[in-house]
Amino acid sequence: DLTDALLGLGHGEDLVADLTIRTVEWPLDERVAGQYMLAVYRAGRAADAMAHYRKVRERLVDELGTDPGAALQDLHRQILAADPALAAAPGGTAAEPVVVARQLPAAPPHFIGRDPEFVALTALDDPGPGRTVVITAIAGAGGIGKTWFALHWAHRHLDRFPDGQLFVDLRGFSPDGEPMDPAVAVRGFLDALGVEPGRLPVDPHAQAALFRGLVADRRMLILVDNAADTAQVTPLLPGGKSCTVLVTSRNRLSGLVIRHGARQLALDVLSDVEARALLTARLGAARIAAEAAAVDEIIGLCGGFPLALSIIAGRAHTHRRIPLAEFVIELRDLGLGALVDDDPAASLPTVLSWSHRSLRPEQQTAFGLLGIAPGPDIGLPAAANTIGLSQAQAGQVLDALAAASLLTRDTGGRYRMHDLIRRYAGITADQHLIEESRQAALRRVLDFYLHTAHTADRLLHPHALQIQLDPPTPGTRPHPLSDIPSALDWLTAEHANLLAAQRTAAAHHWHEPVWQLARVLSTFHARRGRRHDDLSVWQAALEATADLPDPAVRILVRRLLGRAHGELGQYGKATRHLNLALAMAERHGERTQQAIAHYQLGRLWALQGDDQRALECTARSLELDRAIGNPVWEADSLNTMGWYTARLGDYDTARAHCQAALALHRRHRNPEGEANTLDSLGWIEHGTGRHHHAVHHYRQALDLFRALGNTDLAADTLDNLGHPYAALGQHQQAHEAWQEALELYKAQHRTQDAQRVQRQLGALDDRDSDQPREPTEPAK
Repeated sequence: DLTDALLGLGHGEDLVADLTIRTVEWPLDERVAGQYMLAVYRAGRAADAMAHYRKVRERLVDELGTDPGAALQDLHRQILAADPALAAAPGGTAAEPVVVARQLPAAPPHFIGRDPEFVALTALDDPGPGRTVVITAIAGAGGIGKTWFALHWAHRHLDRFPDGQLFVDLRGFSPDGEPMDPAVAVRGFLDALGVEPGRLPVDPHAQAALFRGLVADRRMLILVDNAADTAQVTPLLPGGKSCTVLVTSRNRLSGLVIRHGARQLALDVLSDVEARALLTARLGAARIAAEAAAVDEIIGLCGGFPLALSIIAGRAHTHRRIPLAEFVIELRDLGLGALVDDDPAASLPTVLSWSHRSLRPEQQTAFGLLGIAPGPDIGLPAAANTIGLSQAQAGQVLDALAAASLLTRDTGGRYRMHDLIRRYAGITADQHLIEESRQAALRRVLDFYLHTAHTADRLLHPHALQIQLDPPTPGTRPHPLSDIPSALDWLTAEHANLLAAQRTAAAHHWHEPVWQLARVLSTFHARRGRRHDDLSVWQAALEATADLPDPAVRILVRRLLGRAHGELGQYGKATRHLNLALAMAERHGERTQQAIAHYQLGRLWALQGDDQRALECTARSLELDRAIGNPVWEADSLNTMGWYTARLGDYDTARAHCQAALALHRRHRNPEGEANTLDSLGWIEHGTGRHHHAVHHYRQALDLFRALGNTDLAADTLDNLGHPYAALGQHQQAHEAWQEALELYKAQHRTQDAQRVQRQLGALDDRDSDQPREPTEPAK
């Protein structure tokens, strides 16, 4: 009765809050519905009045099987017609002032970077006509700067939200108790909006409905910080289309995206430029310039992690007399221990522990094991072997860790942890997992890498001297590979992890996998020109096998270490290791190893310009190859003898050797040997003035090298190919071949070869340009 009297006196907007509560409590009361419709109509919200009518009508039909009464229908028609009779009476009292909430915390000081993300968020929040409610979920690891970013953006755009800003910390990841009940957050919002306690409905759902009604048409910002999950956020989402909602969380909140159309914005680490700017803002340009080397190392050790950088900057600011180099030493020696602070919110290990605490037990186990897995990233098959689950189960666990911002997944499906998060994961593994579990996980992933790489190596070079591996650790499931392209793709993707796996095996004194990993990588290293990597793995293998009882292993390691030194021009070391390998092979009657050692000694003499001694060594290798009965190796030796013979000027004998080698390689289906021999024949034909024939052979060799993924020898053949093109006056073709060779040499860090080809390009019209380089030794 009082409401009718007030409406009769012209009131309207001042009654909306009370009537919103009543419509929730008595949704089928037509008198209350009519009062609410008239009040919101007088508040300038005709669309909401009509929407409420439709809602009441649908509910009456569904629950009571009847339409609204005549009075409510008449009011609806009057609103549709904008009947002047519904306007406030002249004697009506003014509406109560609307409460404008200003709950944002202060803008963060020294905010640096995030320009692309800032632009992206601004574009998402389009205040133009026809907009819908904008919900943005800002995700990222603990300490990555989500709250500061959201607050910085909000303060820069306060003009977009004249009706107020609401803020709540849901404590989804907090050291002081459980996440906030969303009903408590709703109650806090209603208080901020001026709803008197005596007017609040008792039911939490009714309170949420009241909140939605009060902000429905207001241009407000609702900043929900530190959310645990979608369920905690949903009751805080507004009705209507005019509000902007920012939600920060360590979780991706995919439910918010799927069910509520939210946009995701992921925050990653700062770039080196941004990290330097942050330190400069805190410590001053003069101090940064004076200790530039220490600043560079701080940036590298913190890896762009904002909280880590802020902790170091805060301590350096407090202790101005302490050189920055002292903080570098702490970071280097203590790792995460240097980022501990009495204030939990300013301690990186503590902040990360809040994320760890929210994981389920199986996720915590996986997190710890992934922290000790070798390599900078990990694919799903390797992760499944590490964790000890099927790929499907492991995928679910990895997705959960990615959703919690503890690791990231790239577009290629590979997972990566930030270095500081990885260190924390390793700490949790040491603290919460027994030694046997950690060791078993490492053995599974090492065997996964070793056995899969062994399969890849056999596909790349089936005629190479093979090694026998022990069965893998129980529970290991090597990745299946079917052909050369899949082998090359896998080795390329996993190369850094394979090197890390060898280092891990060496650190644990697991000697067998150390030299075996070196061996299964040797063909890939040769084909991709990774000479320094090859030397590194064989040096590690020599240390690991010094005390192994099997002489065949020690001979192999010594021989391939000598080859690696030779390919880098370290001829003294190469000669010493190869001669030792040959002496050991002769002492133990290892004829196969003798044959290969002679062959590689010949290669070494050729690299030093002594083609006669190279030819003699290779002839001895050929004798042994024939005695052993290995036709593919025989063909390799014949081809190489042909090359050395041509270098000595006997082209007819050279051609005969190479043609015999080509026939053997084709008969035994060895495309790599075929390509090497075609390259030699191309050089012979060019040397005898048969330039068209030379081009034909080089083009065939190049096609085979490309099919094999051998970019190292493809570069040499392209280098050689340019010479007959130049001799034929086909300068454009010569330029294209040498330009491609130059790019490959640069990518392979073959500086001298690159410089030589650069000179050839500069003197393309000079017929007396340098002679082509000798081809690389076929991998025997």
